[in-house]
Amino acid sequence: MYPASIVMPMKAELTTIGFEDLTTPDSVAAAINSKGTTLVVVNSVCGCAAGAARPGVKLAIDSAKRPNKITTVFAGFDTEAVAEARKHFAPFPPSSPCIALFKDGQLVHFVERHHIEGRSAQTIADNLKMAFDEFC
Repeated sequence: MYPASIVMPMKAELTTIGFEDLTTPDSVAAAINSKGTTLVVVNSVCGCAAGAARPGVKLAIDSAKRPNKITTVFAGFDTEAVAEARKHFAPFPPSSPCIALFKDGQLVHFVERHHIEGRSAQTIADNLKMAFDEFC
């Protein structure tokens, strides 16, 4: 597990703009299975999370259409919460960072790590905004 001193500032990049920090399996299950749309960001300490995933997600939610709930879990820190989230990501293999969009408890859009690495924050945002337009 990563030390809190490293993780907390990276969590704050999302929680200070309204993301709900899901830290338990029950909170993850409740968020995913809620009515409406829920975005789940699996946050990470890696460079692609800092350079593309978090900035891209922040750009994406600043739009007219966005999910009802915006949430996050942190890989390597909130291990049980991340394990619960990953149960709902099938058939996609575990990766971090990654971004999932659920509608009424069903996975409708997923951005894997290999779709984040080497891409710009704007590319990630554009991808998510297209999904928001379709499902939110």
